[in-house]
Amino acid sequence: MKPIFRNTYILIAIALTASLSGGCKKDFLAVTPPTQIPSELVWKDPALAQAFVTEIYNGLGSGGFSEQMLSSVSDESLFTHPNRGIDLINSGIINPTTLGWVDDTWAYSKMYNRIRACNITIERLTGTDNGISDQNVKDQLLGEAHFLRAYFYHQLVRFYGSVPLITKVYALDEDYSAKRATYEECVNFIVKDCDNAVKELTGKATQKGRTSSLAALALKSRVLLYAASDLHDIPTAKSKSKTGVISGYANPEYLGYLSGDRMQRWKLAQDAAKAVMDAGTGYKLSLSTQVSAADGRNNYKSIAMGGESKAPGIDASAGAELIFARYFIDRSDNRYGRANGPNGYHNWAGNTPIGLLVDDYEMVDGTKFSWTNDAQKAAPYQNRDPRFYATVLYDGAGWKPRDKVSGGVDPANQIQTGEYDLTEGNNVISFKGLDTRGSSIENWNGSWTGYYTHKFIDPDPSIVDASMPQFVPWPFFRYTEAVMNYIEASIELGQVDQAVLWLNRIRFRAGMPAVTTASQTEMREIYRHERRIEMVYEEQRYHDARRWMIAEETLGRKTTYIKVTGKFKTGQSMSQPYHYDPSVYNYTYTPTTETAQENRQWAEKVYFRPFERDEIFKNKELKQNPGY
Repeated sequence: MKPIFRNTYILIAIALTASLSGGCKKDFLAVTPPTQIPSELVWKDPALAQAFVTEIYNGLGSGGFSEQMLSSVSDESLFTHPNRGIDLINSGIINPTTLGWVDDTWAYSKMYNRIRACNITIERLTGTDNGISDQNVKDQLLGEAHFLRAYFYHQLVRFYGSVPLITKVYALDEDYSAKRATYEECVNFIVKDCDNAVKELTGKATQKGRTSSLAALALKSRVLLYAASDLHDIPTAKSKSKTGVISGYANPEYLGYLSGDRMQRWKLAQDAAKAVMDAGTGYKLSLSTQVSAADGRNNYKSIAMGGESKAPGIDASAGAELIFARYFIDRSDNRYGRANGPNGYHNWAGNTPIGLLVDDYEMVDGTKFSWTNDAQKAAPYQNRDPRFYATVLYDGAGWKPRDKVSGGVDPANQIQTGEYDLTEGNNVISFKGLDTRGSSIENWNGSWTGYYTHKFIDPDPSIVDASMPQFVPWPFFRYTEAVMNYIEASIELGQVDQAVLWLNRIRFRAGMPAVTTASQTEMREIYRHERRIEMVYEEQRYHDARRWMIAEETLGRKTTYIKVTGKFKTGQSMSQPYHYDPSVYNYTYTPTTETAQENRQWAEKVYFRPFERDEIFKNKELKQNPGY
């Protein structure tokens, strides 16, 4: 998918043409090609400088809307298609020569290429060799560069631990060797860049899709929360190191803080989160009681759509929840629905929810769901947390008009992931649902898990996902994340009452009842569950499970699927076309553990990604992460 700022070179060409149009035309055939503008020209023209900074945003890619998603290296989803490297991560066998899946938005060398562009911008705009006299323009560009550099470093640090901090623009003949900074130095550096960005961007008009002072505050909040977490407090991390990979590492300063006041780190994280909360607005977070289940579902859908969908029930004002997002001006850039939608609609079923996630959704009354409860087992998709219905497509769920893409085979427009009895003449046959891997529409790209994702797919019935892209934005930062950060820090500081207050506001918006506890330990578990549900598919869970050091019991679990069968009740029958009908069928739901596609197991070394062998060869000062 193409990024939003794909026309940078066109902008440069236009700006250059405009700047040259008033000069002598006698040597017009000898002008520099517009895609090879000398650097000294770029920094003498505000439009060209703006175009240069705009291009740096390409390092953000399409956000989390890549075909392979971070959710599929967590206990949220399974990637359907083989040989993409995700299975290597999930089985814990990645190493410096076999990296598995690496996305451009956190690839080591690609991030440094973007950091270099940020360094060029900062070096030029803070020096005297530029022609930009308007301080507001200069501050705007500097603020964006500081934020983007901080963001790219934060991506590296949360995947790799500490990295070399490069702030200069290297010449071709220089030695590129550089030691890793300590983890603490990396955090301090990122925070300083965020603080600079806040100063430079405060009071500046915010353009949709570009950063702002609030986005810089949000990034600072995330980085400081991570810095206070178990994985990055070395005494804690060593105590939780079961195999000795982390506890025996010779350079723990690359992984976290060796000493210091951890409570002070939690206080810094709390203050940073509160700064975001005070400066932003969010969406419907001032409620004192829960909304209806229907309103809770629509609230969550509206947030996932960023207010951009035209579907019924979507509230455009939910866009206020987004602090910094990847918008899609050209819809052809966002094919998320095609990549992840049901195969019975000619989509690709890429990242499908696993049973471990589905089972974690509470009942609407706030009690836990359990397969040992006979009533819940008989109807597992009834009376669940309203966010479930805005996140997961399950057997029998209503969906878009199927006839727009697959013909008149399903007038009821329902998801079919089971195997059902049908009458054919005088016989009873077994019919495989249209959204299974035995589908009569397409059978190569169905879900293995028995579920499909709903979240982030525009429910607008006029959008045919297989052939039409969508406008749904990717949320790099949204207001509720900062609230979650504040809750977590408050719990660790012993301020459980504040944590309960804000967590309940999130639950009320979703149509869920209040939680009540004064126990720090109990509230920690409640919060972690709530964060898992609220922030699902938003590239949070993979990092959360690692920084909390609970990956072995979460990410390392075997994946679970659901097997659905529909058998005729006595005296009942149905012929083609099939539709979900509990008055005709006895439905059976059987959770199963599967290892055929992925045999997941947690390896302690995967708390940090390995540096590629070639990077170690190029930089002799770069020391490898533990376990590799």
